[in-house]
Amino acid sequence: MASHARWKLARDEKVAQGIAEDPEVERRREEISLAFDLGQAVYNRRTALGISQTELARRAGMTQPQVSKLELGGTVPTVPLLARLARAMEAMFRMELFESSARVTFADLDGTTPEEAGTEPPATERASAPAAEAEADADAGSGRTAATG
Repeated sequence: MASHARWKLARDEKVAQGIAEDPEVERRREEISLAFDLGQAVYNRRTALGISQTELARRAGMTQPQVSKLELGGTVPTVPLLARLARAMEAMFRMELFESSARVTFADLDGTTPEEAGTEPPATERASAPAAEAEADADAGSGRTAATG
């Protein structure tokens, strides 16, 4: 099996040679990137508020595993789910699309983001927090379903 570095190098060589990537692969790559950006925006807002995945899930009518999957970029949320998340985090949802990139934020209702306010989310391990919360919720019998609106 090829390592990630080899795969990326092969892709970069094709691009340098002018060989275009399959449009479906490019579309899927953009979708994955957007899923990660959306997940990071949810994570940033949640940690800036100082609430757990379990608390966010309760506020948004979701399960903790759904929040975890969303934050890790494992799903692209629907517009109704983004609206529920914004309400649950007392925030405005903003998405700016330009060319093949996007900027996604959940801002305070006055329009400021944690970055603009000069506050950073607490430094935590993203990988360990979802695992710890998943274990805690497993005892409570949480179901594992996709995060959808």
